[in-house]
Amino acid sequence: MPKMPATSIVASTLLTIITSTSPGYGQDSKAPPLVNQINNGNWLSQSEAEAMRDELYYQRAVHAYITMLPALNTIGMRDGSEAAFGKGYNVLPIWKDRMDARTWVPTPNADVIYSMNYLDLKETGPLVVAAPRDVIGMFTDFFQRTITDVGLIGPDRARGGLYLLLPPDYTGEIPQGYFAFKSRTYNVFLFFRTVMPKGDNGPDPKPAVALAEQTRIYPLWTPEKDVKPMQFPNGSGKRVNMMYPVDNAFWTKLKAFVDYEPVSAIDPELRGVLASIGIIKGQPFNPTPKQQELLKKAVETAPKMILAQRQLGRPDKRELYYNDRQYFNAWAGGTAEWMQDSYLDVDQRATFFQVAYSSASAMVMHTIGAGSKYPSTLKDAAGEFLNGSNAYKLHLPPNPPAALFWAVTLYNITDGTMVEAPQLMPSINSFNKVATNSDGSVDLWFGPSKPGTAPESNWIQTVEGRSFLATIRLYGTGVAFFDQTWKPDDVVKVK
Repeated sequence: MPKMPATSIVASTLLTIITSTSPGYGQDSKAPPLVNQINNGNWLSQSEAEAMRDELYYQRAVHAYITMLPALNTIGMRDGSEAAFGKGYNVLPIWKDRMDARTWVPTPNADVIYSMNYLDLKETGPLVVAAPRDVIGMFTDFFQRTITDVGLIGPDRARGGLYLLLPPDYTGEIPQGYFAFKSRTYNVFLFFRTVMPKGDNGPDPKPAVALAEQTRIYPLWTPEKDVKPMQFPNGSGKRVNMMYPVDNAFWTKLKAFVDYEPVSAIDPELRGVLASIGIIKGQPFNPTPKQQELLKKAVETAPKMILAQRQLGRPDKRELYYNDRQYFNAWAGGTAEWMQDSYLDVDQRATFFQVAYSSASAMVMHTIGAGSKYPSTLKDAAGEFLNGSNAYKLHLPPNPPAALFWAVTLYNITDGTMVEAPQLMPSINSFNKVATNSDGSVDLWFGPSKPGTAPESNWIQTVEGRSFLATIRLYGTGVAFFDQTWKPDDVVKVK
């Protein structure tokens, strides 16, 4: 007979002691907590088990939506741009007559010239981007994780330079002379802004467009004679839908993205969440009819959950810029990577990417005279939500701390698209011919029709019956903003 291991002897002895000293062991009426909690230790009914499985599938889909929104946000912009302007590393759409409400994209800035492209390093290999001087821009991967700022906060320090973008799996030689960065995704978002000078009748886009058209993009290893010539289609004046999907296309586009990108692009735990709803790299995605219903429910409900968080505000109030104003900070005091002191702020990230895109260090750091800040408000001075049926006044005190320019723009609350009224350009900036008070302050007006006392130049038209948010942009933000010696007044409802 084989000798019993010492551990087995100890376990057997303990079991003997327990059973001999506990009368009725195994039949004791007292049971462990989970036995009591779940059906007296018995299996669920078939119908309840199936309901629990479906509920978990739905909850995982909601979680997947919230965490993957930054990627789908970018995918929506890429797909809309390529449908309107074409695809290719050499195709750089520029909104040459400024962007207005006909371009559907989250919280765009109508007061600079936009250039945006979507680069595919899997298709091209390493790409060189020759950035012009004085660009305010960035490269991000398709999760909108910043690769690098470009411009005054970037390594070129607004002098322009050659940026080398490397695929995530690149192991080759990195040549000298470039600002070289490796992306975590094959897909890379190029976002450049060029500032318009003041013209005779407001901002003059021509010099800013000419500067943007100096951008050059080409594959590192391609001979010059084989490089495609740049194309700069004009995005202005066109209806362009660059928004992320609002139906089950969300999931099919997500699956295509997961299949295309390397495994390293998504953390294993999040891949596990995606796998639990059937999205696995390289495997078919065939949700059952019931699962398709749950996915549809998630893609319709998750945006409401995010909207509710924005509507109700953070319990810790850290998103508020001031103790005595309604203005909030879309980053809520965190970093451009959505880090707080000890955690990744997934809720704040979701509330941002529902209505915005392109997070970068220059937007978050307290950079004097170089970065940009965006105090925004959903409410008037009385704490009531802004509504397009009402008339409002916004007073900007003298000397806004913006070395480049200031601007005020109105957006839809649900997705950050521009308010689209007959006026089409829901924005006013410091290069406009704006009526100014004797002390240098400025009063701006919002409403469905021009309030009687408002100058035409100082009025932004709203859509009746629809909520909106107002954003103040301060480019080249100064010290007075950071020490709060200059603050915008709250928006005031007027009769």
